[in-house]
Amino acid sequence: MKDILLALVTIAGGLGIFLLGMKHLSEGLQATAGGGLRKFMSKATSHRIVGIGSGIVSTMIVQSSSIITVMLVGFVSTALMTLPQAFAVLIGANIGTTATIWIIAYAPDPQLLGFVGLGLGGMLYFFLRGERVHNFGLTVIGLGLVFLGLYFMSKGVSPIRENADVAAAFTRLSADSYLGVFAVASVAMLITAVIQSSAATIAIAMALATQGLITYDVAIAVLFGANVGTTATGWIAAIGGTADSRRTALAHTLSNLLGSVALIWLFPLFVKLGQALFPNWNVAETTVVSGHEIRAFTHMMAPIAVTDTVFAICRGIIFFPLVRPFCRLVEKLVPQPENEKPHLSALHFGVMISPVIACDQALLEVDFMKDSNIDLLGCARKVIAGETQHDDEPEKHIIHREDILDNVQKEITEFLGSIMSKRLPREVAERAQRLLRLTDELESVSDECATVLKVVKRLRKQGQTMSEQSIALLLEVHDKIAAFAADVTELIRSPRIPFDLEALQRRSSGLHSFIRDCRRQQLGRVGQEDPGSSVRVLGELDIINAYERIRAYYLNCAETLAGGKRK
Repeated sequence: MKDILLALVTIAGGLGIFLLGMKHLSEGLQATAGGGLRKFMSKATSHRIVGIGSGIVSTMIVQSSSIITVMLVGFVSTALMTLPQAFAVLIGANIGTTATIWIIAYAPDPQLLGFVGLGLGGMLYFFLRGERVHNFGLTVIGLGLVFLGLYFMSKGVSPIRENADVAAAFTRLSADSYLGVFAVASVAMLITAVIQSSAATIAIAMALATQGLITYDVAIAVLFGANVGTTATGWIAAIGGTADSRRTALAHTLSNLLGSVALIWLFPLFVKLGQALFPNWNVAETTVVSGHEIRAFTHMMAPIAVTDTVFAICRGIIFFPLVRPFCRLVEKLVPQPENEKPHLSALHFGVMISPVIACDQALLEVDFMKDSNIDLLGCARKVIAGETQHDDEPEKHIIHREDILDNVQKEITEFLGSIMSKRLPREVAERAQRLLRLTDELESVSDECATVLKVVKRLRKQGQTMSEQSIALLLEVHDKIAAFAADVTELIRSPRIPFDLEALQRRSSGLHSFIRDCRRQQLGRVGQEDPGSSVRVLGELDIINAYERIRAYYLNCAETLAGGKRK
């Protein structure tokens, strides 16, 4: 019993090391690739074949189909890709992810490679300077942990075969019938959905197969379930997200599920394929450890790897001509709600593995804020013009939307703060900081719109009525500032567009001078009208000052986008 417990702990520890290695490997490769991977994937989708190719290359770069899936969910949500384009990339990602299994299959000595990776990666990460060197060091450390985890999983499996009861339990797993294949695939699907790594599930199956605890055909059956279970990551990324994000997740799951069900009837052919390509698949190598003979079927890894790749290619061939009709089916299964607004919570999981897409999702909320502010400025104009005395809907809208934007700013700050605490490429970190500054400025604009409303309501409550001359002046101030705000708002987009910052600064300086003259003009009216005019004029000055601050906030937005210094 003690030996079995030790073996299980070793396997669990090896699995943990393997998953940690995959995480560091993916993060390191992604940080090394930076925004280039995002641009490559978003542009390399002009044709289905190009999309499939980009999916293969991208997944081989980051060594994780889960990362690519989460990125695609973000791309579709942000309209960088259509669903058919994303689905074509997913087909390629399913093929590209099999590269990990090839690396595992042909690793000459996992233990040696693991220690070499940790040693070399540690030196690069801790003793050398430079962001790229550190990212590459993290990648090598991750690769070393993957091999070391594989070694410990294999080592933990070895003692299990010495226990007759446990070995008998494994040998009862059978794939000699379609019912048995479905049962094994279902278990593999659940395990993969829990640990969120098809590579880890297949690696465990490889370890069990090389120790003779499961048969070769059972290991092949695991492939069918693991490829379905790995799609759970997309659903986690799509939780609380838009209809497009749910469609992407459903397309991934449904295609892998239908592909596995369709190809499972050819299961005997897949088994024979690997055996035919590698005739020595069932040759055992015997070694003596502590006086015990251990037989390992080390040649079994290669046929499992090639079968996994062929299986993924066959699924791709099935869906290649059906990309558009299949996507139309998915769109019908997940209808688009009216006036749906994306939420940051949709990619809370994705943040851990894709900071680039986290920034894309944050930009969605920034877009919502900038559009809301233009809307609030329009409502503020109606308040100043007195159009809300008989219809208070714009006033209610200002109060409600200003409260929403306060919450959105808090959400974005927490969201971006969580990813900025991680190791990020410089351009991604700068983009996150830029989004944080824009969020702060835009939220302040909504506060000033609420200030305009509060001042007008205060004057109204005090029985003060603004003269036509004052209203005309305030509307002139509003229109000039609103036009400036609209022009700056057009610049808040991705990718950023070049613009003349100095021209905007000169325009802002002119608006500042204009507002200063308006303040002097209003102050000159104190005491010249009825005795209560001073209270009214002070209220009007509060409104003018609010617009002066709005001007400054939008100038700050422009300077943030240009990367310039505030003046």
